[in-house]
Amino acid sequence: MSSSRMSSFSAEPSAELRIHWIKKMQHRLFNIGFSITAAMCLVSQAYATNPAPASAGSPPLAAPQAAAGQFDMSKVPPVSPASRPGLFMLPPAGPGYFSLWDLITGNKREKPPVAPYAPFALLTTPAYDIDFRYLDNPEHEKDLFDPVKRIHLASDWLLSFGGSFWYRYTHETDSRLNAEGTNNDFHLLRTRFHADLWYRDRVRLFAELIDARAFGSELPPLVTDRNHADILNMFADIKLATVNNGPAYIRVGRQELMYGSQRLISTLDWVNTRRTFQGVKAFWRTAEWDLDAFWMRPMVIEKGNVDNWDTQQNFFGLWATNKPKPGHLIDLYFLSLINDRNLAATNVLAGNILQGNADTHTIGGRVAGNFDNFLYELEGMYQFGQRSNLDISAFAVATGLGYRLPLPMNPQGWIRYDFASGDSNSKDGRSNTFNQLFPFGHYYLGFLDRVGRQNLHDINAQFTMQPMPWITFITQYHRFYLANNRDFLYNAAGLATLQDVTGQSGSHIGDELDFRLNLHINRHQDVLVGYSKMWRGEFLDKQRPGISPDLFYVQYNIRF
Repeated sequence: MSSSRMSSFSAEPSAELRIHWIKKMQHRLFNIGFSITAAMCLVSQAYATNPAPASAGSPPLAAPQAAAGQFDMSKVPPVSPASRPGLFMLPPAGPGYFSLWDLITGNKREKPPVAPYAPFALLTTPAYDIDFRYLDNPEHEKDLFDPVKRIHLASDWLLSFGGSFWYRYTHETDSRLNAEGTNNDFHLLRTRFHADLWYRDRVRLFAELIDARAFGSELPPLVTDRNHADILNMFADIKLATVNNGPAYIRVGRQELMYGSQRLISTLDWVNTRRTFQGVKAFWRTAEWDLDAFWMRPMVIEKGNVDNWDTQQNFFGLWATNKPKPGHLIDLYFLSLINDRNLAATNVLAGNILQGNADTHTIGGRVAGNFDNFLYELEGMYQFGQRSNLDISAFAVATGLGYRLPLPMNPQGWIRYDFASGDSNSKDGRSNTFNQLFPFGHYYLGFLDRVGRQNLHDINAQFTMQPMPWITFITQYHRFYLANNRDFLYNAAGLATLQDVTGQSGSHIGDELDFRLNLHINRHQDVLVGYSKMWRGEFLDKQRPGISPDLFYVQYNIRF
């Protein structure tokens, strides 16, 4: 068979059929989703205006007890904890002050409090997977925002509201590797608000709005900086069955995706707009297994208009996570990205072909966990398919070992190596550059975002400590090399930035040092301060002589 994707005779009818089928599917999905939404809203309003009478004088509880014949809502929604990232930390244990407010009020706790949010300013977990079921325990620690959570409408309906706000100030020096050396100071604001409605454990309606704004920038804002008053999530869940004591659902509509280490699929919380998709997902949850199958299209951010999905990309996936015993996990997955975006002839000639005209299939697996204080992770990913009439053969590996020292301040360290293949010759009939898909590269490859998981060697280390349980200090060191001297340097968004086709600029990109300090004010509020600095290696010194990238930022978060 020819190495080209297909002959022109057979490809055109196939493409037309695929486009026709996708358009029909889009209309059907929206018709189903909005029909369900309208019907459920009408019924819920009827129940809300005629609530079940309460007994006079009875004390209010977080949730009513299920009477005979009534459904027990205490396990709704069925939530699976987010998978451990690659550079995970073991939380502090034992007595202490777990927030600044605890310290101010003298509330020394014997163990960490039960709380819905991780004590950190960045939170990749989607809002619809935050677990508030602890509120159904009448002995839970009371909070100001409890009244807007888990509102019981009659006996079978559950309604919750929530949201968040952040402000970030950023100062960049040469951070975009621009030859002009222009610096950049700017401010980011992001507001999110959601509503969540359940009927028993059978049907769920979830909607979340986002407003992301940027101002004061000296360089043009990035696409991910601004999205004015738009929809981040809007979907319906329908329970299909209970299999082996685990619920199986189908989810239709706009939704965020987050899987495994987030090296390939993430909500990308660092950016002001987050990343979201639209399509259909079926998922099954048990104590031992999580299994997902999905078809999605990424959303295209349009600052002043309602976002729409990218009709030139189709993303399919199967993802399974096994939890053999506490503290350990195994991920297995198969992903396909069909990208029909046409590339400019100049990009094809230069070998800059990762952003379109490709059928990229990724198969991979991951193991991660800890044996007491020893931490470990290994992930391998292989890609095949067709890209601009070239056969894809690419791979990536991420591995690391860590250890928590049994000392005060909970010190922990990781030593890691990350590799992603590059291409030596764009005219040899093969494409060997790994495609990082939809990652949270910012978390793994330096906060300057100058390096992505493509054509890369990264020898790195991380050290963390917590002088008090509410103070988290994290530092990372990276030594970056190109995997192939003739391929591009790709940034965290996966875009080609710099290249020396002769390979004479060498492979050493540079060295980066990152510092982050997170102050956990209380269960709702965090302050994050960070500084990152890159020292250029031979490659950057020849491609952008004189630049000295660094980044400083301060961020305030509040969630409810």
